[in-house]
Amino acid sequence: MEIKKLLQEEFAIRADQVEQTLALIDDGNTIPFIARYRKEMTGNLDDQTLRKLSERYEQLKALEQRRADIRRLLEEQDVLSTELERQLINAASMTELEDIYRPFRPKRKTRASVAAARGLTELADYIIAQQGSFDDLKRLALLILDRPEAADIDSVEQAIAGAQDILAERLADDAWVRRRLRMEFMRNGQIESSAVKNAGESVYEPYYDYSEPVSRIASHRVLAINRGEKEKYLNVKVTLPADAAVAILSGKTIQANCPWAELLLSMIQDAWKRLLQPSLENEIRQYLSEQAQEKSIDVFSSNLRSLLMQAPVHGYRILGLDPAFRTGCKLAVVNETGLVLDTDVIYPTPPHNRTEEAARILSDLISKYGIQLIAIGNGTASRESEQFVRDLVHEKKLPIRWMVVSEAGASVYSASELGAAEFPNFDVSLRSAVSIARRLQDPLAELVKIEPKAIGVGQYQHDMNQKRLDEALGGVVEACVNEVGVDLNTASPSLLSYVAGLTPVVARNIVARREKDGPFVSRQELLKIPRLGPKAFEQCAGFLRIPEAQEPLDNTSVHPESYAKVYQLSAILGLKPSVEMARKARQKDLISLAEQLNVGELTLEDILEALTRPGRDPRDDLPQPVLRSDLLDIKDLRPDMVLQGVVRNVADFGAFVDLGMHNDGLVHISELADHFVKNPQTIVHVGQAVQVRVLSVDIVKKRISLSMKGLKQGGSVS
Repeated sequence: MEIKKLLQEEFAIRADQVEQTLALIDDGNTIPFIARYRKEMTGNLDDQTLRKLSERYEQLKALEQRRADIRRLLEEQDVLSTELERQLINAASMTELEDIYRPFRPKRKTRASVAAARGLTELADYIIAQQGSFDDLKRLALLILDRPEAADIDSVEQAIAGAQDILAERLADDAWVRRRLRMEFMRNGQIESSAVKNAGESVYEPYYDYSEPVSRIASHRVLAINRGEKEKYLNVKVTLPADAAVAILSGKTIQANCPWAELLLSMIQDAWKRLLQPSLENEIRQYLSEQAQEKSIDVFSSNLRSLLMQAPVHGYRILGLDPAFRTGCKLAVVNETGLVLDTDVIYPTPPHNRTEEAARILSDLISKYGIQLIAIGNGTASRESEQFVRDLVHEKKLPIRWMVVSEAGASVYSASELGAAEFPNFDVSLRSAVSIARRLQDPLAELVKIEPKAIGVGQYQHDMNQKRLDEALGGVVEACVNEVGVDLNTASPSLLSYVAGLTPVVARNIVARREKDGPFVSRQELLKIPRLGPKAFEQCAGFLRIPEAQEPLDNTSVHPESYAKVYQLSAILGLKPSVEMARKARQKDLISLAEQLNVGELTLEDILEALTRPGRDPRDDLPQPVLRSDLLDIKDLRPDMVLQGVVRNVADFGAFVDLGMHNDGLVHISELADHFVKNPQTIVHVGQAVQVRVLSVDIVKKRISLSMKGLKQGGSVS
């Protein structure tokens, strides 16, 4: 199989794009670096396409390795025929390769292997040839019974039964049979679930008596059923009508005018029930689960990107409030750069209800530090804490706004080594309050400190292949960090570790050098960092910014390898590198200018964009988060009320919207738009501000059903 040709066809790109992109990957270049600084070589492929191409490249290399392994194993067994070689060459998936190898794979003791050891292979061959008479078959069986290896076979019937076992295993191992029956399962199979005995009430009740075609079941239902089975609430199976399967097997096996058709039919029925059905059922379950996991990972990745790329709230002193009942609400005040100015604890919620004292402490902090925004965690006691803040703001007519911030993963960060190292004198809850404040201030810089899968914008993440999930989410964080860029003199080790080419060890070395010798004044100083060599410098330099650098280009996305081109352009235009120089360059013929500079046109365009907006943060172009100055109680909601909310999570079946109360409302996929929606991600994403209409409210179960149909939607914050 020609990997490069296959990639060209699958991604619908040119041969030279595939060739040069794979060469860059094989040479150890990172995806962010390739996407940003090697556009001419890749044909301007974006980072997501490059990532998918890289992943597929690794899959195809693994496929080729397995193909070579199977070929070697077949050669060692001296069974590699021309036909098997042809099948190996044409196999396009791991499943097809394993089907080819299956008959030759060493097996544990089976009924077929026992029968073969008793010398019944000859009898099985005679039966499947379907020639002769039943009397001839019996005579051959009697001859075999006289042989020493068949000493423990008592009768002709027992010998024929053993031969049937051999044929049943052959049939179950046949690659064509398995491929054809898989297709039948996918077309006409049903996935069924039922309650285990004494299951009782649970969230899995919708699946206590459930059936759906394999071809139509949605990924989130597959994952829900899997979890219900794992937690021992459900029995699950995939079924296919036996008549349909037996008909396929009979058509493959039984010839016209077969002298012992009934005997072969009996063998086929046994092969289906005992060998093929359970084996293929497991395969189909695994396939459905893997597909569902990939879909869930895609949703998680999209949600994570939206969350990380929310617009930062610049220029404010923010008070972070980590709500709680018994242990009190922890407060942390941070300045415009995230430096912690003060901390405290108040007890405005039950069981303490020390509201007057809490109001005094909070008012003093607001006055002392000029606080303009309050970030309130959305965990336990969030609703009560927000009500307290609202009452205080309205009573004292304070010019304060607030936002309920997702605190998913804050406790993970607070109890981590990183949290302890950053705030060794704070207890874990105070660290959470700082994290909540900083999440509003700069979501990306704060959230990278938390393991991506702990951030809580996915579905069934604990049921995923954790290695695959970590790789996918890590790629999302890496893409976001490098798209935004990083201030070399203020970034945390966590943030730096996601910069292209930098490892966690090198990131810590950078911070250690910064703490010892003061701020960096040049990108070139990075080459003095231990374990940061020329290759790592090439990968990371363009993504690191130094606002106060001696070289102005060090605060842009222009890569150091292009500095000489910038100054060559400066000489041509008679201007210093600046916004004015970029404007004047754009008045020229860029193709001719690029040729004169001996640089790609795409690279030149990127250089001019970087000069036009030095230090640009792409998130600044996005709408700002929705800040609240009032809130509702679930009891205040009525059908047909139109409200503004913020999308907190997106799943296969719809979107969860924060309306400013403790419980999010659900916009089912059927209510997202006036037209049919196949994928919610095409309509909404995490952080988006949306208009919703209340459909129904269940106060007892605290469920809010919403709709976006017929409502004009504005911008988003991600």
